[in-house]
Order: sequence, then C-alpha cells, then structure tokens
Amino acid sequence: MASTTTHPVLGTRALNRATLARQLLLSRAEMSAEGAVTHLLGLQAQNVKPPYFQLHARLTGFRPAELAGLMESREVVRMVTMRSTIHTHTAHDALTLRPLVQPARDREVNYFRKGLVGVDLDRLAGRARGFVESAPRTMGEIREELLREWPDADPQSLSVAARCRLPLVQVTPRGVWGRSGQVRLTTAENWLGRPAGEAQPVDDVVLRYLAAFGPASVKDMQIWAGLTRLREAFERLRPGLAVFRDENGVELFDLPDAPRPDPETPAPPRFLPEFDNLLLSHADRTRVVAPEIKGRTWTGNQAHCTLLVDGFVAGLWKLEGTVLTVELFGRVSKAQEEEIVAEGERVIADMGEGGVRGGAGASVRFGATRHA
Repeated sequence: MASTTTHPVLGTRALNRATLARQLLLSRAEMSAEGAVTHLLGLQAQNVKPPYFQLHARLTGFRPAELAGLMESREVVRMVTMRSTIHTHTAHDALTLRPLVQPARDREVNYFRKGLVGVDLDRLAGRARGFVESAPRTMGEIREELLREWPDADPQSLSVAARCRLPLVQVTPRGVWGRSGQVRLTTAENWLGRPAGEAQPVDDVVLRYLAAFGPASVKDMQIWAGLTRLREAFERLRPGLAVFRDENGVELFDLPDAPRPDPETPAPPRFLPEFDNLLLSHADRTRVVAPEIKGRTWTGNQAHCTLLVDGFVAGLWKLEGTVLTVELFGRVSKAQEEEIVAEGERVIADMGEGGVRGGAGASVRFGATRHA
C-alpha cells in the first residue's frame, strides 16, 4: 500500500466540484435522457417523479415526455438493483447490472429465513417466475400465489424472497409522467423480450462509477452498490487510475482524464428531488452535505427534496401546482436568492402542473430565512 504522503490531497470543495461535474450539475449537459440514465448508472426511483426531476436538473431542454417515452417503449425500466432500492435503468443495464448485485439480494433473503422454514427458494423462484410471466402481477397477488404452496410461511418473507430472487420490473403505466397505475410486476427478461446478459464485469462498473461519482474510495462504491469486497477490483485497476487522498487521509481513486474543476468554479442552484443519488452514493457525504446539516434532509425513512446552493445542500423545497416553496437552512446573498428564484421559475415552467414561466399564480416563495 502506498504511503499516505504520496498522493495529492483533495479538499471538500475540490471533491464537491469534481462530483458535480460528473453528475452534470455544474452546467446542464447537451445529452439525451437515455444517455444520461446510462452515464449515471441509473436514477434512484423510490417514487415516480424523482427520475424526471433528476434529469431536469442535469439536462438542457429536458421535458418529462422524453423519459416517459422511453418508459413506454421499454428502453428504460424501473427495478430493484443497488442498495435494494428501485432504480430507473436502461434496458441493457437492467439485464446486466442486476446480475452483478444479485449476491447482495441473495444475502438479503437470509434476514427473512425464519419466515421461510420449509420453503425451497429455487422452487419459489420458479413458481413466482411462471406466475408473473403469464401476466404482470401485484405483490399481493404474488404473495397469495406463493401462500398456496407454503401456507405456513410468513407472507412478507415470501414476498421478499420473490423480489430478491427474481429481476422484477414495474410495468407501465407505473412510472410514466402524468399517468398513474398500480405497481404490477413481471421479469425483466419477459418485459424486455430478451434474456438477461452476463453480469457486467465488476472492473467495468468501477470505471463507470468513477465517471459518474468520482473521485471516490472503495467504501464509497460499496455504499453506492450495496456490495462488499470491491477492494480487489480497485487494486487491479490501480495502475491505470489517478489516486488522491481526502483531508482525512482516505484514499480516493479516479479516472485520470475525468474533470476535476477548480474548487472556486461557480455552481448554480439546483433543485434535486428526494432520493437523488448525489446524496446517497458516498460513505462520506460531506462533499455535498455539510456536517452541521446532517440529518436535516430526512424525516424517518422519508427523504426531502433538496436545494443546492454553491454546490452544497442549502435547504429543502416542495412544488405544489405552480408554487415552489423553499426553506433555507441559512442565509444566502441577494445574488444567490435571485439565482434561486430564476432556477425555481424554470422548474415551475417545465415541471409544474400547468406552469408557465412568469404566468399568473406561478411563484417561488421563501421561508423566514432568506439572504444576509
């Protein structure tokens, strides 16, 4: 292992600007929605609307209809992958990233073994697969089908086992902007009309992760993926990577030619939805969330929508119709307030219900804390 004095140190602002650049948040990218979903290795999608807001914050000219069209044409899908959470992935990544994280899903089943006494998991997976491939099913319907064979098993444990053992996708209209639908599931192979591929090589995914979230430590990627034992992959790749340290001495890896902007590069305000992967994909989140506001972006298990100012989380927001309300954690300058309003008006115009920039009733409102 190299000496801690060998590698350059990246301070918090340097890490912040580098990560924002990879995340397409320093300036909006001229990129298709499908290209962005690929680059970002998927979009956290615990709720229906966040993927749309994630792309709006990152892409020039993005409108919800673009991602909705990809959902309806089955070029992107919603499924459980990293961290056992729902993500919106391209069809290719759905079929090849899920096999990569399958060992973590298999371990997840072990937490429910008490409710699965006497249940043959291979037989369960086979029966569930046949059931959901005959027609998309709700989780309740899957549970009832499995209880017919294992009536003494715990119903929730049966559901978890099916979700973990099978690559289940949520079929449309669920996930389509402006439409609603109950969660119904089938297998990725059935929905996409082709078999799952081999798992993406872990070394390739490390490089993709660094391109979207770097510079990063081994533990950072393990947090993002919900996997363990990734050190070997980083060590194999070490000769071709740039290596740094953070201010705490933690070793960070990066692609040699990836952008690492000047720490004083301006970072415009951005309105991020709940569960944005920017806030969830590093072990040390201080590159985006200052220690003094840790915990303020969550209530229980529910994440709030967050506002970035100068690249860091600076407040919360919510959009109701054509009114966007901002609650700042501290004071901002008058110039920053004006930038927040301009960006908020853009969100209302593009993403609000009937929003038209400058239209009647459209407004950005602040709580008590505003500018210095």
